[in-house]
Parts: sequence; C-alpha cells; structure tokens
Amino acid sequence: MSKQATPQQAIAVNRKAYHDYFIEEEYEAGIALTGSEIKSIRGGRVNLRGAYARVQNDELWLFDAHISPNDQTGKYFQHEPTRPRKLLLHRREINRLLGKLEQKGLTLVPLDIHFRGRRAKVKLGVARGKKLFDKREATAERESQRQIERVLKERRYDD
Repeated sequence: MSKQATPQQAIAVNRKAYHDYFIEEEYEAGIALTGSEIKSIRGGRVNLRGAYARVQNDELWLFDAHISPNDQTGKYFQHEPTRPRKLLLHRREINRLLGKLEQKGLTLVPLDIHFRGRRAKVKLGVARGKKLFDKREATAERESQRQIERVLKERRYDD
C-alpha cells in the first residue's frame, strides 16, 4: 500500500497581504514553536493580519503573528500570543532574502501557515507595496473576471 502525498492545506491565510502587496517571490520556512502554540495552530486559532518578517542578527524572525493561548494548557506552560517567533531557513536562503530586501520598497510578509507532514510551515512572500490605484485596478479586474465567469456559466446552462 503506497502513501499518497496529501495536499497542504492552509491553516491561516493572510488575505490582507494579497490585497496590499504584489508578491514577487515565495519562500517556505519552518517555525520554532512551543507545545501550546502548535496545539493552537492545529485548532486554527492563528491570525496573520499585520504580521511581518525581518532579519535580525543573521536570523529570520516573525513578528506580530497572533497565536491564541490554548485552553487545554496549564497557566505555567502558556505562551505569549504575539511573541516574536524564529523562522527556520538555510543560511544561503537568508542571505538571498537579505539581498532582495535591501532593494527599495520590498518587504517580507507571511502569506499563510500550513502543515507539511507534522511540521508547521510559513509561506513567506517578498512583496512590493501597492498604491491605491493598483488596488482599485485589481478590484476592477477581479469584478470583471467574476462577470465573465457568470456569463459563461449562464451560457453553459442555456445550451
């Protein structure tokens, strides 16, 4: 009996990042977590809105990601919800990211948290901020695409 690879399912998605930024490149990083944090993530109690990643002392850190405290964990073992969390990448990947982030206007934002096997991973995006007119243009494009799909769906049922 062969094992099939299960598709990775996002536990939390940072929709605001896709709205506010153009994502130029994506990376996948591991996260150093405590036991109560991983239990909360498995329960889907995580929020990435407003979170960002930064390189400090040649290490990659995730800031302002909110992982809710776990109800089943005792008070002594509880974690702080918005503490900085270390992200795990190879040294050459961190150096490559540093080179990209030194360019004007680029930042590193978490796009989602998912599980690969039993380990929690963060998908990071090297992003460039959108201007207001870019956001309007993206919204108009999305609306026109929905309208096209709606018309095509009606035609399929008419035939």
